[in-house]
Amino acid sequence: MRRFTRTLGLLTVCSAAALALTGPSSAQETFKVGIVTFLSGPAAESFGVPAGKAAEFVIGELNKGAGPAPYNKVGFGGMKIEPVVIDENGGATKQVQELRNLYQRDNVDAVIGYIGSGDCLAVAPIAEELKKPLFLFDCGTPRIFEEAKYNYVFRTAAHATQDNVGLIRYMKLKNIKMDTFSAINQDYAWGQDSRADFVAAAAQLYPNAKLNADLLPKFGAGQYGTEISALVSAGSDVVYSSLWGGDLQAFILQSVPRGLAKRSQLVLSAADHVLPPLGDKMPDGVIIGARGSYGLMSPKTPLNEWFFSGYEKAHGTYPVQAAYRVTQSILGVKSAVEKAMAKNGGKKPSADELVAAMTGSEWESPGGLIQMKNGDGHQAIQPISFSRTKYNAEKKRVDLVDIVNFEAECVNPPPGVKAIDWIKGGMKNDKCK
Repeated sequence: MRRFTRTLGLLTVCSAAALALTGPSSAQETFKVGIVTFLSGPAAESFGVPAGKAAEFVIGELNKGAGPAPYNKVGFGGMKIEPVVIDENGGATKQVQELRNLYQRDNVDAVIGYIGSGDCLAVAPIAEELKKPLFLFDCGTPRIFEEAKYNYVFRTAAHATQDNVGLIRYMKLKNIKMDTFSAINQDYAWGQDSRADFVAAAAQLYPNAKLNADLLPKFGAGQYGTEISALVSAGSDVVYSSLWGGDLQAFILQSVPRGLAKRSQLVLSAADHVLPPLGDKMPDGVIIGARGSYGLMSPKTPLNEWFFSGYEKAHGTYPVQAAYRVTQSILGVKSAVEKAMAKNGGKKPSADELVAAMTGSEWESPGGLIQMKNGDGHQAIQPISFSRTKYNAEKKRVDLVDIVNFEAECVNPPPGVKAIDWIKGGMKNDKCK
């Protein structure tokens, strides 16, 4: 177990000075928040660690009162933010106990966390049982609020439906040929749900497309020789994947020498985070998403400039999707805390006051406007962008070209409608131009 109140182990979240107990709403009060992200294992390097680094930067800036308006008040409503950081590695059973420990032993006021869809499905009922605020910052399965109703649980980012509906819309817009396609996705909630959404969306915009190889390796498989052989043999027009983290890096590194990217158009729903570590090993022309308008596809706004340049200066590389998603969660919680305090006379909000302030709220993030429109005001929708890869030898990085942005309503189901039903019904009520 890794449990830190001042550091992320290898990643320092806040200096001792940043954690000093200084004057918030009542003289020495702080807001204690659990931060849960992968610090070890195959999901750490390109996903969990960037999220931890973003938490380090953003919490440090907020505790100094150095955020841009409207985020320029110290900490959360004048209260310094005190993080307790947990490694998400270890599986859902471990995370259930870790969440209980955060609330009952560490006495955190709220938890921001969870990348793995299986982890989110496991921990959400625990927060509800304990009546403690939980803000899921990343996991993608639509099932969270489609299979249960929660009062104390929120997801501050859109779910996987937007990744796959947006990907199919991008492909159609760019006239990508897809008479045949193959798929490789991890055999757990994220991979299964992503695959279902992509196949259903393809049936709407590519009704004659035939699915060839349909592969579901286990999470963390690492070796994909058999699967790559099947994909090369299938020779499909398109190979779709929602692989992420170390699994996606391994798949790219193993498939490129075997010519898969030359034989088929690769379309990857959530791949921007592997571009910095892969560099020139990533083939040109791969169609990718980033689970939002993030990183090299992010909007040119003062808020994003603050985050993008500040993160890059602090950590020597630009921020990618997990960094953006934990940041928008932190800023959303800040907005809700301060909204609740404005209503209760400036006191530290109770759990119920914080829940009421977050429900149905909206706020600006570095990646665009976040709106808690779905899941009875507990599930976010947001804009999303897609592009193609092109290696820039001069900058020694993968650039993104042919960028297209889709508004939130274009790629997310309307309130009260299950994602798969909306897709199979023709993705009606969207606002695509």
